[in-house]
Amino acid sequence: MKGLVVKNTGSWYSVLTDDGRTIESKIKGNFRLKGIRSTNPVAVGDRVELLVNAEGTAFITAIEDRRNYIIRKSPNLSKQSHIIAANVDQAVLVVTVNYPQTSTTFIDRFLASAEAYRVPVILLFNKTDLLDEDEKHYQDLMINLYDTIGYQCLPVSAATGEGLDRLLPLLEGKVTVFSGNSGVGKSTLLNKIVPGINLRTAEISDAHNTGMHTTTFSEMIPFNLSREDYSRKEEGVRSKENTSEIQDSKDSVQDTCAQCISPSSFLLPPSSNNPPSRSWLIDTPGIKGFGTFDMEPEEICGYFKEIFHFSKDCRFSNCTHTHEPGCAVLKALEDHYIAESRYNSYLSMLEDKDEAKYRTSLRE
Repeated sequence: MKGLVVKNTGSWYSVLTDDGRTIESKIKGNFRLKGIRSTNPVAVGDRVELLVNAEGTAFITAIEDRRNYIIRKSPNLSKQSHIIAANVDQAVLVVTVNYPQTSTTFIDRFLASAEAYRVPVILLFNKTDLLDEDEKHYQDLMINLYDTIGYQCLPVSAATGEGLDRLLPLLEGKVTVFSGNSGVGKSTLLNKIVPGINLRTAEISDAHNTGMHTTTFSEMIPFNLSREDYSRKEEGVRSKENTSEIQDSKDSVQDTCAQCISPSSFLLPPSSNNPPSRSWLIDTPGIKGFGTFDMEPEEICGYFKEIFHFSKDCRFSNCTHTHEPGCAVLKALEDHYIAESRYNSYLSMLEDKDEAKYRTSLRE
Protein backbone atom coordinates (compact mmCIF):
# COMPACT_ATOMS: atom_id res chain seq x y z
CA MET A 1 0.00 0.00 0.00
CA LYS A 2 1.24 3.49 -0.87
CA GLY A 3 0.39 6.93 0.40
CA LEU A 4 1.37 10.53 1.07
CA VAL A 5 2.77 11.71 4.42
CA VAL A 6 0.48 14.61 5.37
CA LYS A 7 1.45 15.11 9.02
CA ASN A 8 4.44 14.47 11.25
CA THR A 9 4.05 14.66 15.02
CA GLY A 10 7.44 13.25 15.94
CA SER A 11 7.42 9.48 16.11
CA TRP A 12 4.05 9.14 14.35
CA TYR A 13 3.14 10.03 10.76
CA SER A 14 -0.32 10.49 9.27
CA VAL A 15 -0.33 8.90 5.82
CA LEU A 16 -3.09 9.54 3.30
CA THR A 17 -3.35 6.34 1.27
CA ASP A 18 -4.19 6.10 -2.39
CA ASP A 19 -7.62 4.75 -1.53
CA GLY A 20 -8.45 7.79 0.62
CA ARG A 21 -7.79 6.49 4.15
CA THR A 22 -5.63 8.23 6.74
CA ILE A 23 -3.48 5.73 8.63
CA GLU A 24 -1.29 6.56 11.62
CA SER A 25 2.12 5.08 10.89
CA LYS A 26 5.58 4.63 12.39
CA ILE A 27 8.99 3.94 10.92
CA LYS A 28 9.89 0.28 10.92
CA GLY A 29 13.12 -0.48 12.75
CA ASN A 30 16.24 1.62 12.33
CA PHE A 31 15.01 3.28 9.16
CA ARG A 32 17.48 5.66 7.47
CA LEU A 33 17.74 7.19 4.02
CA LYS A 34 20.78 6.33 1.97
CA GLY A 35 23.34 9.12 2.00
CA ILE A 36 21.37 11.50 4.25
CA ARG A 37 21.93 11.82 7.97
CA SER A 38 18.58 13.24 9.05
CA THR A 39 16.79 13.68 12.35
CA ASN A 40 13.56 13.03 10.43
CA PRO A 41 14.21 10.41 7.75
CA VAL A 42 10.53 10.66 6.73
CA ALA A 43 9.17 14.14 5.98
CA VAL A 44 5.82 15.68 5.19
CA GLY A 45 5.34 15.43 1.43
CA ASP A 46 7.06 12.06 1.12
CA ARG A 47 5.44 9.28 -0.88
CA VAL A 48 5.83 6.07 1.14
CA GLU A 49 5.05 2.37 1.15
CA LEU A 50 3.11 0.97 4.11
CA LEU A 51 2.69 -2.36 5.86
CA VAL A 52 -0.66 -2.24 7.68
CA ASN A 53 -0.95 -4.28 10.87
CA ALA A 54 -3.92 -5.84 12.65
CA GLU A 55 -4.44 -2.84 14.93
CA GLY A 56 -5.14 -0.55 11.97
CA THR A 57 -1.86 1.34 12.21
CA ALA A 58 1.03 0.77 9.84
CA PHE A 59 4.79 0.65 9.42
CA ILE A 60 6.52 2.79 6.81
CA THR A 61 8.78 0.39 4.94
CA ALA A 62 10.08 2.49 2.04
CA ILE A 63 10.18 6.01 0.63
CA GLU A 64 9.81 6.79 -3.06
CA ASP A 65 12.55 8.89 -4.65
CA ARG A 66 12.18 12.56 -3.83
CA ARG A 67 12.22 15.16 -6.60
CA ASN A 68 13.40 17.84 -4.14
CA TYR A 69 13.25 18.98 -0.53
CA ILE A 70 14.01 21.92 1.75
CA ILE A 71 16.72 20.96 4.21
CA ARG A 72 18.69 22.67 6.96
CA LYS A 73 21.25 21.70 9.56
CA SER A 74 19.66 20.26 12.68
CA PRO A 75 19.84 22.87 15.47
CA ASN A 76 20.57 20.25 18.12
CA LEU A 77 22.69 17.73 16.23
CA SER A 78 25.16 19.67 14.12
CA LYS A 79 26.28 16.68 12.06
CA GLN A 80 22.71 15.84 11.03
CA SER A 81 20.08 17.52 8.89
CA HIS A 82 16.40 18.29 9.31
CA ILE A 83 14.14 18.03 6.26
CA ILE A 84 11.46 20.74 6.39
CA ALA A 85 9.33 19.31 3.55
CA ALA A 86 9.72 17.09 0.49
CA ASN A 87 8.37 17.04 -3.07
CA VAL A 88 7.23 20.66 -3.15
CA ASP A 89 6.47 22.88 -6.13
CA GLN A 90 7.46 26.07 -4.34
CA ALA A 91 8.21 27.63 -0.98
CA VAL A 92 6.71 30.75 0.57
CA LEU A 93 9.18 32.32 2.99
CA VAL A 94 7.24 34.56 5.36
CA VAL A 95 9.39 37.44 6.60
CA THR A 96 8.81 40.59 8.63
CA VAL A 97 10.88 43.75 8.83
CA ASN A 98 9.71 44.11 12.45
CA TYR A 99 7.51 42.33 15.03
CA PRO A 100 9.82 40.31 14.87
CA GLN A 101 12.65 41.34 12.55
CA THR A 102 13.81 38.74 10.02
CA SER A 103 17.50 39.07 9.26
CA THR A 104 18.72 39.20 5.67
CA THR A 105 21.18 36.45 6.62
CA PHE A 106 18.30 34.12 7.42
CA ILE A 107 16.53 35.02 4.18
CA ASP A 108 19.65 34.47 2.08
CA ARG A 109 20.44 31.12 3.70
CA PHE A 110 16.92 29.88 3.04
CA LEU A 111 17.07 31.09 -0.58
CA ALA A 112 20.44 29.43 -1.14
CA SER A 113 19.21 26.11 0.24
CA ALA A 114 16.13 26.31 -1.99
CA GLU A 115 18.32 27.10 -5.00
CA ALA A 116 20.43 24.03 -4.24
CA TYR A 117 17.39 21.78 -4.60
CA ARG A 118 15.66 23.79 -7.35
CA VAL A 119 12.72 24.96 -5.27
CA PRO A 120 11.27 28.33 -6.39
CA VAL A 121 10.69 30.78 -3.52
CA ILE A 122 8.15 33.57 -3.03
CA LEU A 123 9.09 36.13 -0.38
CA LEU A 124 6.02 37.17 1.58
CA PHE A 125 6.52 40.37 3.60
CA ASN A 126 3.89 40.12 6.33
CA LYS A 127 2.55 42.57 8.94
CA THR A 128 2.60 45.57 6.62
CA ASP A 129 -0.25 47.04 8.65
CA LEU A 130 2.05 47.45 11.69
CA LEU A 131 4.89 49.33 10.00
CA ASP A 132 5.69 53.01 10.47
CA GLU A 133 7.02 55.13 7.59
CA ASP A 134 10.68 54.27 8.20
CA GLU A 135 9.91 50.56 8.39
CA LYS A 136 7.83 50.75 5.20
CA HIS A 137 10.76 52.43 3.46
CA TYR A 138 13.12 49.68 4.66
CA GLN A 139 10.65 47.03 3.46
CA ASP A 140 10.48 48.71 0.05
CA LEU A 141 14.27 48.61 -0.15
CA MET A 142 14.30 44.89 0.70
CA ILE A 143 11.60 44.15 -1.85
CA ASN A 144 13.51 46.08 -4.50
CA LEU A 145 16.71 44.14 -3.67
CA TYR A 146 15.20 40.67 -3.93
CA ASP A 147 12.94 41.55 -6.85
CA THR A 148 15.98 42.78 -8.78
CA ILE A 149 17.78 39.50 -8.08
CA GLY A 150 14.80 37.58 -9.46
CA TYR A 151 12.60 36.60 -6.50
CA GLN A 152 8.90 37.36 -6.45
CA CYS A 153 8.05 39.55 -3.43
CA LEU A 154 4.59 40.26 -2.04
CA PRO A 155 3.76 42.67 0.81
CA VAL A 156 0.74 41.38 2.76
CA SER A 157 -1.10 41.66 6.03
CA ALA A 158 -2.50 38.48 7.52
CA ALA A 159 -4.44 40.61 10.01
CA THR A 160 -6.34 42.68 7.42
CA GLY A 161 -6.15 40.44 4.36
CA GLU A 162 -4.30 43.10 2.36
CA GLY A 163 -2.31 41.58 -0.53
CA LEU A 164 -3.76 38.08 -0.26
CA ASP A 165 -5.61 38.59 -3.54
CA ARG A 166 -2.20 38.48 -5.26
CA LEU A 167 -1.03 35.41 -3.33
CA LEU A 168 -3.99 33.07 -3.78
CA PRO A 169 -3.66 32.40 -7.53
CA LEU A 170 0.04 31.59 -7.03
CA LEU A 171 -0.95 28.70 -4.75
CA GLU A 172 -3.42 27.10 -7.13
CA GLY A 173 -2.60 23.55 -8.20
CA LYS A 174 0.72 23.48 -6.35
CA VAL A 175 2.31 22.01 -3.24
CA THR A 176 3.57 25.02 -1.28
CA VAL A 177 5.58 24.90 1.93
CA PHE A 178 5.28 27.92 4.25
CA SER A 179 8.37 28.63 6.34
CA GLY A 180 9.92 31.43 8.37
CA ASN A 181 11.00 32.58 11.81
CA SER A 182 8.72 32.02 14.78
CA GLY A 183 6.24 34.86 15.13
CA VAL A 184 6.16 36.09 11.52
CA GLY A 185 2.53 35.03 11.13
CA LYS A 186 2.59 31.79 9.12
CA SER A 187 -0.29 30.25 11.06
CA THR A 188 -2.31 33.48 10.96
CA LEU A 189 -1.83 33.62 7.19
CA LEU A 190 -2.96 30.04 6.73
CA ASN A 191 -5.98 30.62 8.98
CA LYS A 192 -6.87 33.58 6.74
CA ILE A 193 -6.38 31.61 3.52
CA VAL A 194 -8.21 28.50 4.74
CA PRO A 195 -10.70 29.54 7.44
CA GLY A 196 -11.78 26.71 9.70
CA ILE A 197 -8.42 24.99 10.15
CA ASN A 198 -7.87 26.91 13.42
CA LEU A 199 -4.09 26.76 13.62
CA ARG A 200 -2.72 28.03 16.94
CA THR A 201 -1.28 31.55 17.02
CA ALA A 202 0.50 33.58 19.69
CA GLU A 203 1.72 37.12 20.33
CA ILE A 204 5.42 37.86 19.97
CA SER A 205 7.58 38.49 23.03
CA ASP A 206 7.51 42.20 23.91
CA ALA A 207 10.79 41.91 25.78
CA HIS A 208 12.83 40.50 22.90
CA ASN A 209 10.62 41.17 19.83
CA THR A 210 10.89 37.49 18.95
CA GLY A 211 8.28 34.92 18.09
CA MET A 212 7.14 31.99 20.17
CA HIS A 213 6.55 28.53 18.72
CA THR A 214 2.87 27.75 18.14
CA THR A 215 3.19 25.16 15.34
CA THR A 216 5.02 22.16 16.78
CA PHE A 217 4.70 19.77 13.84
CA SER A 218 4.48 19.89 10.04
CA GLU A 219 1.16 19.32 8.31
CA MET A 220 -0.21 19.39 4.75
CA ILE A 221 -3.48 21.27 4.34
CA PRO A 222 -5.64 20.74 1.23
CA PHE A 223 -6.69 23.94 -0.48
CA ASN A 224 -8.97 24.34 -3.49
CA LEU A 225 -9.82 27.58 -5.25
CA SER A 226 -11.10 27.55 -8.80
CA ARG A 227 -9.66 30.15 -11.15
CA GLU A 228 -13.19 31.26 -12.11
CA ASP A 229 -14.26 31.82 -8.51
CA TYR A 230 -11.03 33.61 -7.70
CA SER A 231 -11.23 35.90 -10.73
CA ARG A 232 -14.69 37.05 -9.67
CA LYS A 233 -13.48 37.87 -6.15
CA GLU A 234 -10.33 39.59 -7.41
CA GLU A 235 -12.35 41.73 -9.81
CA GLY A 236 -14.69 42.61 -6.95
CA VAL A 237 -11.77 43.89 -4.88
CA ARG A 238 -10.44 46.03 -7.71
CA SER A 239 -13.82 47.56 -8.55
CA LYS A 240 -14.47 49.03 -5.07
CA GLU A 241 -13.82 52.72 -4.58
CA ASN A 242 -13.95 53.46 -0.87
CA THR A 243 -12.37 51.99 2.25
CA SER A 244 -15.45 50.27 3.64
CA GLU A 245 -16.23 48.62 0.31
CA ILE A 246 -12.63 47.46 -0.08
CA GLN A 247 -12.81 45.83 3.34
CA ASP A 248 -16.08 44.15 2.35
CA SER A 249 -14.36 42.78 -0.75
CA LYS A 250 -11.46 41.41 1.30
CA ASP A 251 -13.99 39.69 3.52
CA SER A 252 -15.61 38.31 0.37
CA VAL A 253 -12.27 36.82 -0.74
CA GLN A 254 -11.99 35.20 2.69
CA ASP A 255 -15.53 33.81 2.35
CA THR A 256 -14.47 32.20 -0.93
CA CYS A 257 -11.43 30.69 0.82
CA ALA A 258 -13.78 29.13 3.39
CA GLN A 259 -15.04 26.89 0.60
CA CYS A 260 -11.51 25.72 -0.20
CA ILE A 261 -11.37 22.99 2.46
CA SER A 262 -13.88 20.22 3.00
CA PRO A 263 -13.82 16.54 3.99
CA SER A 264 -13.89 15.61 0.30
CA SER A 265 -10.60 17.47 -0.15
CA PHE A 266 -8.82 14.49 1.43
CA LEU A 267 -9.82 11.90 -1.17
CA LEU A 268 -6.87 11.12 -3.44
CA PRO A 269 -3.29 12.31 -2.84
CA PRO A 270 -0.95 13.30 -5.66
CA SER A 271 0.84 10.32 -7.18
CA SER A 272 1.97 9.00 -10.53
CA ASN A 273 -1.50 7.51 -11.01
CA ASN A 274 -3.42 10.44 -9.53
CA PRO A 275 -1.90 13.77 -10.63
CA PRO A 276 -2.69 16.66 -8.28
CA SER A 277 -5.87 18.53 -9.20
CA ARG A 278 -5.78 20.83 -6.17
CA SER A 279 -3.36 22.61 -3.93
CA TRP A 280 -1.56 21.63 -0.76
CA LEU A 281 -0.29 24.12 1.81
CA ILE A 282 2.36 22.85 4.23
CA ASP A 283 2.48 24.48 7.66
CA THR A 284 5.83 24.07 9.42
CA PRO A 285 7.21 25.03 12.84
CA GLY A 286 8.96 28.40 13.08
CA ILE A 287 12.74 28.31 12.99
CA LYS A 288 15.40 30.64 14.43
CA GLY A 289 18.63 29.83 12.62
CA PHE A 290 19.11 28.29 9.19
CA GLY A 291 22.32 26.30 9.05
CA THR A 292 23.14 24.99 5.60
CA PHE A 293 23.81 21.28 5.26
CA ASP A 294 26.10 19.33 2.97
CA MET A 295 27.25 22.35 0.92
CA GLU A 296 30.84 22.56 -0.18
CA PRO A 297 32.38 26.07 -0.19
CA GLU A 298 32.99 25.99 -3.93
CA GLU A 299 29.28 25.27 -4.56
CA ILE A 300 27.85 28.17 -2.54
CA CYS A 301 28.50 30.84 -5.17
CA GLY A 302 26.12 29.02 -7.50
CA TYR A 303 23.24 29.45 -5.05
CA PHE A 304 23.49 33.27 -5.07
CA LYS A 305 22.09 34.28 -8.46
CA GLU A 306 23.81 37.63 -8.82
CA ILE A 307 27.16 36.45 -7.42
CA PHE A 308 27.15 33.49 -9.80
CA HIS A 309 26.37 35.87 -12.70
CA PHE A 310 29.48 38.00 -12.07
CA SER A 311 31.70 35.04 -11.11
CA LYS A 312 31.89 33.95 -14.74
CA ASP A 313 34.22 36.89 -15.40
CA CYS A 314 36.67 36.14 -12.60
CA ARG A 315 40.32 35.70 -13.63
CA PHE A 316 40.65 32.37 -11.82
CA SER A 317 38.18 29.51 -12.24
CA ASN A 318 38.60 28.50 -8.60
CA CYS A 319 38.12 32.03 -7.27
CA THR A 320 36.53 32.14 -3.80
CA HIS A 321 35.51 35.81 -4.26
CA THR A 322 37.14 36.79 -1.00
CA HIS A 323 40.61 38.15 -1.84
CA GLU A 324 41.79 37.05 -5.28
CA PRO A 325 43.13 39.53 -7.87
CA GLY A 326 40.89 39.90 -10.91
CA CYS A 327 37.78 38.88 -8.99
CA ALA A 328 34.72 40.15 -10.86
CA VAL A 329 32.50 39.57 -7.83
CA LEU A 330 34.55 41.90 -5.61
CA LYS A 331 34.51 44.49 -8.41
CA ALA A 332 30.71 44.19 -8.68
CA LEU A 333 30.46 44.55 -4.89
CA GLU A 334 32.60 47.69 -5.02
CA ASP A 335 30.39 49.09 -7.82
CA HIS A 336 27.21 48.27 -5.84
CA TYR A 337 25.92 45.70 -8.33
CA ILE A 338 25.96 43.18 -5.46
CA ALA A 339 24.36 44.18 -2.15
CA GLU A 340 26.69 44.14 0.84
CA SER A 341 24.11 42.20 2.87
CA ARG A 342 24.02 39.44 0.26
CA TYR A 343 27.80 39.26 0.07
CA ASN A 344 28.02 39.05 3.87
CA SER A 345 25.53 36.17 3.79
CA TYR A 346 27.72 34.44 1.22
CA LEU A 347 30.76 34.86 3.48
CA SER A 348 28.86 33.53 6.50
CA MET A 349 27.92 30.39 4.57
CA LEU A 350 31.57 29.83 3.63
CA GLU A 351 32.20 29.58 7.37
CA ASP A 352 29.51 26.96 7.98
CA LYS A 353 32.12 24.25 8.33
CA ASP A 354 32.80 25.94 11.67
CA GLU A 355 29.93 24.27 13.53
CA ALA A 356 29.53 27.07 16.10
CA LYS A 357 28.87 29.84 13.63
CA TYR A 358 25.78 28.81 11.68
CA ARG A 359 23.01 29.82 14.10
CA THR A 360 22.30 33.45 13.25
CA SER A 361 20.40 35.97 15.33
CA LEU A 362 17.01 37.29 14.33
CA ARG A 363 18.36 40.80 14.79
CA GLU A 364 21.56 40.61 12.78
